[in-house]
Amino acid sequence: MLGDRTLRLQHGNRIEALCVLGTHISADVYGAAPPGAVSFSVKHTEGVSVEVACRGQAEVGSAPSSRMQWPLDEGTFLRISMSRASTEVNDNKVTVSFYAEGGQPINQAGVFLTGIGISLDVDADRDGVVEKNNPNKASWTWGPEGHGAILLVSCDKESPFTPASDCDDERVFSKEDLLDMSRMVLRTKGPQRLPRGYEIVLYIPVSDADKVGVFHVQNPFFGQRYVHVLGRRKLYHTVQYTGGAAELDFFVEGLCFPDDTFSGLVSIHVSLLETLAEGIPHTPIFTDTVVFRVAPWIMTPNTLAPVNVFVCSMKDNYLFIKEIKSLVNKAGCELKACFGYINRGDRWMQDEIEFGYTHAPHKSFPVVLDSPRDGGLEQFPIKELLGPDFGYVTRDPLFEAITSLDSFGNLEVSPPVTVAGKEYPLGRILIGSSFPTAAGRRMTRVVRDFLYAQQVQAPVELYSDWLSVGHVDEFVTFVPTSDAKRFRMLMASPAACYKLFREKQKEGQGEATMFKGYLGTDTKRVTINKVLSNDNLVQQNQYVQRCIDWNRDVLKKELGLTEEDIVDLPALFKLDKQGKAVPYFPNMVTMIILAKDLGIPKPFGPVMGGECCLERRTRSLLEPLGLRCCFLEEVASYHGRLGEVRCGTNVQRQPFAFKWWHVTP
Repeated sequence: MLGDRTLRLQHGNRIEALCVLGTHISADVYGAAPPGAVSFSVKHTEGVSVEVACRGQAEVGSAPSSRMQWPLDEGTFLRISMSRASTEVNDNKVTVSFYAEGGQPINQAGVFLTGIGISLDVDADRDGVVEKNNPNKASWTWGPEGHGAILLVSCDKESPFTPASDCDDERVFSKEDLLDMSRMVLRTKGPQRLPRGYEIVLYIPVSDADKVGVFHVQNPFFGQRYVHVLGRRKLYHTVQYTGGAAELDFFVEGLCFPDDTFSGLVSIHVSLLETLAEGIPHTPIFTDTVVFRVAPWIMTPNTLAPVNVFVCSMKDNYLFIKEIKSLVNKAGCELKACFGYINRGDRWMQDEIEFGYTHAPHKSFPVVLDSPRDGGLEQFPIKELLGPDFGYVTRDPLFEAITSLDSFGNLEVSPPVTVAGKEYPLGRILIGSSFPTAAGRRMTRVVRDFLYAQQVQAPVELYSDWLSVGHVDEFVTFVPTSDAKRFRMLMASPAACYKLFREKQKEGQGEATMFKGYLGTDTKRVTINKVLSNDNLVQQNQYVQRCIDWNRDVLKKELGLTEEDIVDLPALFKLDKQGKAVPYFPNMVTMIILAKDLGIPKPFGPVMGGECCLERRTRSLLEPLGLRCCFLEEVASYHGRLGEVRCGTNVQRQPFAFKWWHVTP
């Protein structure tokens, strides 16, 4: 913290002081004057700059040989600074001579000065380089013209021999650990030793102790050691002053992501301390501060390129995996199967985890968010994903009960949007909730608080509790397009389905049969005519459509969409005994999106001319957008268990090219 430091002169004595380059020392001349003094003069060595101020008015600085005398008025003080570091202790001085009436010298006061440079530096301009004494290093602002250093949470695991992620360990096993951290440099310049009674201390506030860790490299030429010096139980570290021009390297890691009780900002300070005598406590005479923001966890929308597709290998989904593998190969990404010894009979890969990433100017790596549902896949993200440059984070409630809405099929993110002139370049998170009634299921608070605290993908809460499973991915998803909009929002639509069926009925296709080849259904023949004549089903789907339309209006407002941006896919639902909706046939909206290739649940709709009319309508809606539709048979594996293709798969995607710190929340 650059500023003035007060120094008390004593007539008849010469005191010693350190002067930090870039700061000023204010010395009270009037208070140091002997009785009878009415004026004074100032002499100083070449390395010192002195200004005389009287009642707040700056006057010409005195030269070393100057005999100019100033009147000794109350409030008169000297403003002393040094422009270069000392090579020896006390190698500069300032002398004040006091005079009586008539110019008779009475006494003197003086100070021996040692100039020292101290600067705690970080990458405040976010270009990957730790610049010297950036004027913005002690603050943090958003936007393309913003400034402030950035920290990554070391939530990956570089060593296979540690039981937890790196941020839970105070040891550094290799240089790879340091690559996740942000470099911080303490630059000093001065004599070979500090004067007696001075020391330099690095420290953090108590409130940041569990949020940041600092390591120091020792013995850089003879078997480097990385010593944990700050964080958790360590609040301060005495720095070894090496003399001359020196740079001490420190490496800083984040220990936790932003949350409801943590804004993401942390500060680190360096202070120069002084003591008058042995046994007397130190007092700070200079402090320099740097501020970091911990990088957020960022979700990736369907419009980003796929990297890996994950699916659980079960006894009954061999054919499904075969079809998925073919789709994945077309999309140019990789299929990764999770076998029984890890999944323990849990097939719902989408519900267990959500892929995202974290990003700083010096590095980016994927981070998986583990849901609190903890089914058979509980150990999958820790045992199979957590590793070098692959992070892990979770939020578990202490007292709240876990519901289906805590599964991550209930967590979606839109592509980048602009809403009433405000840009969301990383999209907006979508969460299903119990709105508009207060009673009902909601995503647990600790997860919602975590998502809101990341700030860069401002969440939108939707109404999904009307569904039996209660997930937003059952009625909305997003697909990439190559036009100016870059995407379309797909919504499940009973209205679109009834409209299609009525069209086919008018064409004389009312007896076309549904569910041909559908495994697990009852033996009753279902036709278009039967569906249209089922008044109970019609009423149930009118209710469902109203629930979806409520969300449609919210999404149009919160994502800045028009009707032209929305594609309605035919869908039907029925209500269970609890009055919650379940799909009547496989729900095509709950698809897997791999760039232009879509893996869509095969709907088993009415067949006409050898083709399902639901598939034909879906192709006619999506293929003109440059998308390729592949209908996957997943009834036995997923639909019969109230899930679809997306529920049983999960996609890790490329991160955004956009830099999150350019966002203005």
